[in-house]
Amino acid sequence: MSEFGGAFRFILHDGAVAGYPNLPSLVHLALETLKVGAIGVGISLVLAAPLGIWLGHIHRGSFFAINIGNVGRALPSLAVLAIGDAFLGLGLAVVELALVVLAFAPIVTNAYLGVVEVDPELVDAARGMGMSELEILRRVELPLAVPLVFAGIRTAALFVISTATIASLAGFSGTLGDVIANETSYHFAGVLGAAICVAALALAVEGALALVQRAITPRGVRIERAERGAIADAVIAGA
Repeated sequence: MSEFGGAFRFILHDGAVAGYPNLPSLVHLALETLKVGAIGVGISLVLAAPLGIWLGHIHRGSFFAINIGNVGRALPSLAVLAIGDAFLGLGLAVVELALVVLAFAPIVTNAYLGVVEVDPELVDAARGMGMSELEILRRVELPLAVPLVFAGIRTAALFVISTATIASLAGFSGTLGDVIANETSYHFAGVLGAAICVAALALAVEGALALVQRAITPRGVRIERAERGAIADAVIAGA
């Protein structure tokens, strides 16, 4: 318990360590970690979401969309850093490369599944009404796919924020990874405190995205999902 007490004191003192007055504050490191993670998720979102959505719309590329997720989860971020270092050198660029690879998989897979699982009868009805393919995608498929698409984004954000601390191993200074990798200056209490901050930051981001997801999900979709959940609970209770 003394280790956790020291960790929470470290957090309450904003990362201050006796004898090291020039160390950056914990708030500053947390914000930098958030910024590094946001860049990685943003790049992945721009690259992966349109690809997954379009493949789901045309009902092709299932092998790529699903198996790329398995590859992304199996590929260690440290391995990406090592390979990327040969081409990009140490610094922020190679860190973002590793984070983009990590985030790409859940985003493209969930975007594909979210669109491809839309009821085909709804899509056929939209075509019968004279809607173009782009209108069908924008007005029918995407609103219904929001829950699954956002689930992928939330998963990616959770992975990326939790992994952004590897920046300190790639020669980029300024994230909470600096504390975790420097037990000599911060002591074990500081390392544990920084780890707690990373976990809290990842959960806070995931929670914020959950609120955004709820705000943009059509009300009808929310009601249908709630009814399905109630039916499933009733079946389980009666089993």
